[in-house]
Amino acid sequence: MLVILLLTAALVFVLLEMTATFALAQRLRNFGIVDIVWSAGFTPIVWLYVALAAWRTYDAKLNAHPEWNWPAALTIATLVSVWSLRLGGHLLVRVKSHHPVEDVRYVKLRQEWGAETSRKMFGFFLLQGALQVVLSLPWLLVIMDDTPMRGFGLGALAWSGAIIWLAGLVGESIADGQLAKFRADPANKGKVCQSGLWNYSRHPNYFFEWLIWVGYAVFALGSPWGWLGLLAPALMWHFLVNVTGIPMTEELSVKSKGDAYREYQRTTSAFVPWFKKGK
Repeated sequence: MLVILLLTAALVFVLLEMTATFALAQRLRNFGIVDIVWSAGFTPIVWLYVALAAWRTYDAKLNAHPEWNWPAALTIATLVSVWSLRLGGHLLVRVKSHHPVEDVRYVKLRQEWGAETSRKMFGFFLLQGALQVVLSLPWLLVIMDDTPMRGFGLGALAWSGAIIWLAGLVGESIADGQLAKFRADPANKGKVCQSGLWNYSRHPNYFFEWLIWVGYAVFALGSPWGWLGLLAPALMWHFLVNVTGIPMTEELSVKSKGDAYREYQRTTSAFVPWFKKGK
């Protein structure tokens, strides 16, 4: 079956990807590079899906239905690539600006894991790779869609998903830019960024990142079994809100900024941009 072929290819790719990334991280003594690879690595995954799906349309042994909604497949691959490479580039700049100083999250893990750091970190890298495959489900569903093309190949749900994706990408880019500008000013050292979108959410970058994944899921809803793609934004919400996103970031922010950040927590929405609370 095509789905087995695509998932197997993706799993092999992420195994090689994360093994090589771990080896490089060990050499650089900076585990933070996994964030760059994780983000940018979605681009080769989605194009691997496209290449294999295109190949199957010309192989009668693998595909009894020669139709393939290639406009939708190419559109979703393009959306993923733009988002993935933008985020990967943004993280590359951030990691380079601190190197050889490691991101505080990984410093904390080194301290907690001690002598077990290498073994546990390799497992963490592999888990990140597996998560890439799980999160790629909406794109896989779109690319596997062999129903006859509709108009330009995009239905109402696909167009709606693309619009949501665009809103998320623009919002995330603005939030990242506002935070980078704030941090670049030496006068703001130790202060809490409340400029622009950061005045309405403590983590607008996380919110708009999640919105991008909502866009992918809505795009996939027009494909067979598309509802399964809703798993991706659900997982992203869980990780951002409950696991590695907000909880860890806020713990470190309280330690470094103290009462100023506690007041920010009291008055400002954690995730969804909203108006300030009163005194």
